[in-house]
Amino acid sequence: MPPPSSDALAHSNACAAHIREAIVAAGGQISFSDFMNLVLYAPGLGYYAAGAKKFGADGDFVTAPEISDLFGQCVARSIASTITLTKGGVLELGPGSGKLAWDVLLALDALNCLPEKYYLLEVSADLAQRQRQRLMALPAHLSSRLEWLDALTTGFSGAIIANEVLDVLPVHIVRMSEANTTLRGVENTATGFGWCDLSVSAEHAEIIAAAQSLKQLHLTQPQSPSYETEICPQAQSWVASLAQCLSSGAILLIDYGFRAAEYYHPSRSTGTLMCHYRHFAHTDPFYLPGLQDITAHVDFSAVAKAGTDAGLMLCGYTTQAQFLIHAGLLDIAQQGGDTLGMLGRSAEIQRLVSPAEMGEFFKVIGFSKNCDAALEVFDKVRPLTL
Repeated sequence: MPPPSSDALAHSNACAAHIREAIVAAGGQISFSDFMNLVLYAPGLGYYAAGAKKFGADGDFVTAPEISDLFGQCVARSIASTITLTKGGVLELGPGSGKLAWDVLLALDALNCLPEKYYLLEVSADLAQRQRQRLMALPAHLSSRLEWLDALTTGFSGAIIANEVLDVLPVHIVRMSEANTTLRGVENTATGFGWCDLSVSAEHAEIIAAAQSLKQLHLTQPQSPSYETEICPQAQSWVASLAQCLSSGAILLIDYGFRAAEYYHPSRSTGTLMCHYRHFAHTDPFYLPGLQDITAHVDFSAVAKAGTDAGLMLCGYTTQAQFLIHAGLLDIAQQGGDTLGMLGRSAEIQRLVSPAEMGEFFKVIGFSKNCDAALEVFDKVRPLTL
């Protein structure tokens, strides 16, 4: 992998020192969830809280909005009826580079369906500043609708959208075997950080019980002597908080992951944890703290249950390919395109919908509340079983 610059290495060392102090203060061990939270979100030091470029060719990974404006245009088409029905706004969670907001606003303008407000909920001051720099270049009648938030409110009407947010919520790692189930933790070592097994607290006991319940449901087939997986209670509480925020409208969540039966299949014995650094994917979460992203796939069965338990109606769950195609991807791509332009569009479409790229790997789940005709795109798609 490319070596970091001297400044980047100094930043990583500072982030690591901060985490080492937190481990000492906690008595010598912290849960992996706490470690992941510090690595990604420690103020001024975490990956999403500091100034390194993360998105696009010069960053660590590329998201769908960075690949093509077609993605944002399809999202806009899918939420247009919700905006019309609720006369509400749009709330984007984790707006990243601001590219999705840019494309959605332009597309809604072309559809004569502009929201009164386009809210961006961003916990990183650095990313919020980058988003402002980009989005204030929009035409004035669009940029004037932008408003940044640092926390969810209540009583929101309209469409809530989030692309690749669930996968960066901190996860617990659980190791299961015939003999016992343990929660994995992190401790300081002479050279950095190392794995350990945590002593069970009341909080940890709940997580282990949840893992054992999943094991009974999905791990009845023979498995390796040691099976590791992720549990993400924060994702479920996050979805419940969105339900509380929404008074009427729809929620559209796009990310990579599986339903529970696939997520916890015996063949997936090492879990789904993945790290991204300068477009290299690897599995070492202790590498260059603060300079790399750490993610885990989404358990969409748990997300669906959290939503319905919180009073949301499940509109549907499908692949990104199905969602984009039925939201008008091909029609949009053909509008006003010359031959050379269509060649470029074809490459973009391939990356967005091909099973070998993002098409099957990424999923889309939609919910509604007090808005029965929201997200009608799910009436057209081939649904997936949850």
